[in-house]
Amino acid sequence: MLFHEIYGTYFQTVSRILTEAVEHPLTPGEINRIIQNYAFEESSLSIPESLGAEHWQLLKDDGTTILKNKPTIPLTMLQKRWLNAISHDPRVRLFTDHPIVFPDVEPLFLPEDIYVFDKYSDGDPYEDAEYIRNFRLILDAIKHQYPIQISITNRRGKRVTTKTIPEYLEYSEKDDKFRLIGTGGKLGNTINLGRIISCEKCEDKQDTKLGKRNRPHPQTIIFELVDDRNALERVLMHFAHFEKQVEKIDDRKYQVTIHYDKEDETEILIRVLSFGPMIRVMKPTAFINLIKDRLSSQKSCGL
Repeated sequence: MLFHEIYGTYFQTVSRILTEAVEHPLTPGEINRIIQNYAFEESSLSIPESLGAEHWQLLKDDGTTILKNKPTIPLTMLQKRWLNAISHDPRVRLFTDHPIVFPDVEPLFLPEDIYVFDKYSDGDPYEDAEYIRNFRLILDAIKHQYPIQISITNRRGKRVTTKTIPEYLEYSEKDDKFRLIGTGGKLGNTINLGRIISCEKCEDKQDTKLGKRNRPHPQTIIFELVDDRNALERVLMHFAHFEKQVEKIDDRKYQVTIHYDKEDETEILIRVLSFGPMIRVMKPTAFINLIKDRLSSQKSCGL
C-alpha cells in the first residue's frame, strides 16, 4: 500500500498531518490545507474523519495527536517482499538496470502467480533492448524538454518519420502499452511506443520545425455512485489519472464528475460499464447513448 501511487499518497498525507500535529494543534483549515497540497481533492471527505476518535484515534478533537514523536515509515518485511516481487516485473527495467532487491527476503509473489483476465496479450516488448533505449531517451527528453526524431511503421507498412517535443507518457493497464503525448507534426499528439522503430535526439534545434499540437477535445461525464462493496474506493482508483470532482449526496450515494479527452472515451466507457448497477450516468445524453449502443451490441452477440 505504501508504494502504491494512489494509496501511498494517503499514508504520506496522514504522516504530514501527524508530523505537524506533534509540533502544534491543527485547525480543520490547516488539515484541509495539507490534504489539498499532498493528496486528492476528494480526500477531504475521508481523511479528517478517519483520523478522529471514531476510527484511527490518532487525532484529538482539539487538533493535537496522541503521538509524542514524529511518525516515520521504515520498510517492513512485507514491503521488502513487495520490492523483491516487483523487481521481476519487466517494466522496472525501463527505469533502471539495478532495481532494489533484498537477497535474503523471499518475493511476495512471482509473475506466474498472477493471471489477468481483462488485459490484452499483445503488450509492449518491455524486455527488448531497443524499446528500453527509446523509453529512456523519451523520459530524458520529457525531463529536459528537447525535441526528438521518431520513426514508426504506419498501418500500410511504410516508414514515417516526424519530430516532436515529448510532454508526458501514458500507460494503459488494459492494453499493457505506453504511449507518448507531445507536440508533434504529421503523426499527431499521440504515438504508441511499441510502434517506434527508431528514436533519436535532435541535435540541431534550429532546424527542428514542429507543428502545433492538435487541439484537445475536453469531455465531461457525470454519474451517481452507490457505495456498495467499496465502490467509491474502486472508482477513485480506476479514474485516478483523470481530473474529477466528488460530491457526497447521502451516506451511501455520491455524484462524480470526470473530465477527459475525446481520445479516451472508449476507455472511460469500458470502465463505467465495469461497475454495473452501482453507477448511473446522468449526463451527457451522448454518453448515455454510447452505453445503450454498447449494451445492445453485447446483447446481440450473445443471442
